[in-house]
Amino acid sequence: MTDKRRINGPTGGTASPKYALRPDASTSPILKNGLIPAATGSAYLELDSLQTPSASLPVLAFASPAIKLVCAVHGPRPLPRSAPFSPILLLSTHVKFAPFASSIRRGHLRDNTEKDLAAHLETALRGVIIGDRWPKSGIDVVVTILEGEEDNWWGDQIIGEATESKANGKWGLMTVLASCITVASAAIADAGIDCVDLVSGGVAALVRQENADQADKQAKTEQDQHFMMVLDPCPAEHPKILAACVVGHLSARDEVTEFWFKGGGFKSKDGSGSLTAGNLEQHLLDGAVRAAAASRTVLGAAVKEASQLRLGLSQPVGMVKDSTKQSTHGEDMHMHGA
Repeated sequence: MTDKRRINGPTGGTASPKYALRPDASTSPILKNGLIPAATGSAYLELDSLQTPSASLPVLAFASPAIKLVCAVHGPRPLPRSAPFSPILLLSTHVKFAPFASSIRRGHLRDNTEKDLAAHLETALRGVIIGDRWPKSGIDVVVTILEGEEDNWWGDQIIGEATESKANGKWGLMTVLASCITVASAAIADAGIDCVDLVSGGVAALVRQENADQADKQAKTEQDQHFMMVLDPCPAEHPKILAACVVGHLSARDEVTEFWFKGGGFKSKDGSGSLTAGNLEQHLLDGAVRAAAASRTVLGAAVKEASQLRLGLSQPVGMVKDSTKQSTHGEDMHMHGA
């Protein structure tokens, strides 16, 4: 007798996917659909860092921080008879860090951080799914973080150069949330659930410039220091992060379904043309939307590729048409009557 309370895995053995990157595209994100046969829809996202940390030690740690996530969508499936009637689709999100996802081993039970990420993810996806077409049904969106981006590099923690300010800020969760939104949108599209648009996540942060003068580094007040806005930041690559913003953006409708701002207390001299406390949120929001638009390009290409594979097309439609035209013009066609 099978246990209906658990989601059983596939009967046969499975192997983890492996993707090889070209040397000239080592920093490009990888997004693939349809990796979990037992799920209705699934997606895998991998995003490497643009730079490597300054510390170089012969330690057993990753050379650069990265983000690796896998998402599985189960449903839509009918609700149990004991559940009350719901005219719209019930959405349930679940975000869990793997025990080996960070330098500090995590437990099997979800903590408050994972519950907060699941709540933000549910808010971002609820405004995208057309729930009226699935009454008295529900779907489960399960995101497993295989490798999460941390505020400090693992090697810095070993040699004792990890800054306490970034460790307490948990800025790496901002990039993790944006990646969760993107990979969940790809998995929902792979499951064939009706949506108004593909939602993509983007992050923008206000960081201190790396090429700042020595006088700026020794400044006592923050208004004397120079900061710059960075899209898709890596906390391990910047000495100090002041504020960050995450959005879930719909490119076709130009709407925002999720907004999470963290930080503040920044004041700058008037008339310098730099960011001030009044327009800091707006500048970071615009930067996060631009980052989400860039992620939307990768998301759209992955969904299009998965759709073409389902239709039995090994090449894009445009390439198939071009090859047909070339073969038609290159050879003479002879027709023989019966």
